[in-house]
Amino acid sequence: MNDIRTRADALIAAGRPAEARTAAREALDENGPNAGLFLALARAHMAEDDDDHDDAAERVFREGLDAFPDDVGLLGGYAGLCARTDGFERPGRRARGEEVLARLREIAPNSPELLRAESAGSSVAADEKDGASVRRMQSFDAARALADAPSPEAAAARAARWAAAAPHDRRLAVLAETTAALAAPGRARPRFLLLRRLEYRFTAGLLLALLVILRLTVLPGIPFGVAAGAGLLLQLPFLSLRKLLRAARDRAALRMTEAVAEPEPEDEGGSPAGAGGFGAPELPPVPRVTRREYAFAGAGAVLLLLVGGAAYASSVAYPRYDVVAHDEYRGLTGYDLREEYDPFRSVPGFTPERSAARVYVEEDAARDAPAEYLVAVAAGDFHETREAHVRDAETMAALVGPLTATNEVWEAGAGPYGGWMQCARYTEASSGTLRSVCLWADKGSFGLAAFTAGDMDRAEVEATARSVGADFLRPAAG
Repeated sequence: MNDIRTRADALIAAGRPAEARTAAREALDENGPNAGLFLALARAHMAEDDDDHDDAAERVFREGLDAFPDDVGLLGGYAGLCARTDGFERPGRRARGEEVLARLREIAPNSPELLRAESAGSSVAADEKDGASVRRMQSFDAARALADAPSPEAAAARAARWAAAAPHDRRLAVLAETTAALAAPGRARPRFLLLRRLEYRFTAGLLLALLVILRLTVLPGIPFGVAAGAGLLLQLPFLSLRKLLRAARDRAALRMTEAVAEPEPEDEGGSPAGAGGFGAPELPPVPRVTRREYAFAGAGAVLLLLVGGAAYASSVAYPRYDVVAHDEYRGLTGYDLREEYDPFRSVPGFTPERSAARVYVEEDAARDAPAEYLVAVAAGDFHETREAHVRDAETMAALVGPLTATNEVWEAGAGPYGGWMQCARYTEASSGTLRSVCLWADKGSFGLAAFTAGDMDRAEVEATARSVGADFLRPAAG
C-alpha cells in the first residue's frame, strides 16, 4: 500500500494526476480503505485545478474521513481544500473547512498539516497546475535558498541533497534545478533580478515616470515613444530570467517523470529518507502576497497616480492670453470685422472665450482700398488643438477663403510661445497685390495675420506675423 501511495504521489508530482487517480482508486477497490490512498486520490483531483475535480476531491475526503475520522493527513488536506475555495461560489465548503480546521487544532495542534491548512487561504498550493502559481513558488523558493546560503554554489548543493532525499517531491526538484542554473558562472544578473525584482521594477517605473514628466514639462519635443522604448529595454533582462526559470521547470518535470517508477530511497531504519532528519525538510508555505509586495505595490500605485495626474494636467492645461484689440495700429486705422466677417465661426470645434478681428488701412484711404493688415485672434481653452489643425489646408481656407494664385506655402516656427505656424505667400486676385498670411495656434490661442508682403523673404514674413501676434495676444498676468 505504501508503494502504491508513493507511486501516486510521484505521478502527481510528475504532472500525471489522471494516472495517479487510477492507481489510487484501483488500490482502494482491491485492498479496501486506506487513509494515505484516500489522501493521494483527493490530491490527484485537486491537482487538476478545476471546479469539478475539486468537488470530486471533497467527496473523496469525506469518504476517507468517514473511515478514518481522526487522520491528520486527511483533515489537513480537506481543510486546505476548503480554505482555497471561493467563499461566494462554495459558501458551504468554506464553512465545513472551519469545522475541520477546529478538529485538526484539537488533535494535532503543532503538526505541519495544521500549519499548511491555516496558511492555505493565503498561500500558493504546491499541487496546483496554474502557471502563475508554479512560477511564483519557484521564484520564492529559489530566492529564499539563495538568501539563506553563504554562496550560490552552497544553495545549489543543499537543494540537490534535498531533491535526492525526496525524489518524488516536485517542489524540491524544481528548486534543485533552479538553484543549479542560477549558480552557474555568469549568472550574477539573473540572481540579482530574482532577489531584487521588486526594487528593480520599481526603479524602472520611477525612471519611466521621470521621462514622462520631463516630456510633459521641459522636453515637449521628445516623442512619447522614447519613454515606451526605454520601458521595453528595462524589461529585457527579465526575458532571460524567465527563460532560465522555464528551462529549470522543464528539467524538473523530466526528472519527476523518470522518478515515477523508482522507489523512494529508505534510510537504515527502513523509512523514506525524505521523511526523517536527513536532507529534505518541509519547505514553508509560499504566501500569495508578501508585505514587501504590498509596500512596493502601494508605492507603484502612488507613482502611477502622480504620473497619471501630471499627464492629465498637462493634457488639459493651456496658456492664458489677454486679447488686445487696437483701434490704431502702426499708424493705421482699425475697423472691426466681426459683424460682417467672423473667421472663427467657420472653424469647427473652436469656441473662443475672447476674440478680435480687424483690418487696418490708411486713415484717408479709399473705402475699397486693400487693407495693410488683417488680424484675427482668439483666446480660450483649446487644449485639444493639435499640429494637424494648423497644417490642414481646410483650416486656412475656412479662415481666409481659398488662396488663389498661391505662390508658396510653408511650415514656420511659432516663436517664443510655442505651438505651430503655417504661412503662405500669394497674389491677391482682386488687386494683384503680393500678400502673405500666417496662421498660428497653440493650446490657448489661435489667429492669423495677413499683410502686404512686398519683397519680404520667408524669415521676414514669419517675423512680421510673430510681432503682430505678440501685439494682439499677450500672456495673461498670473
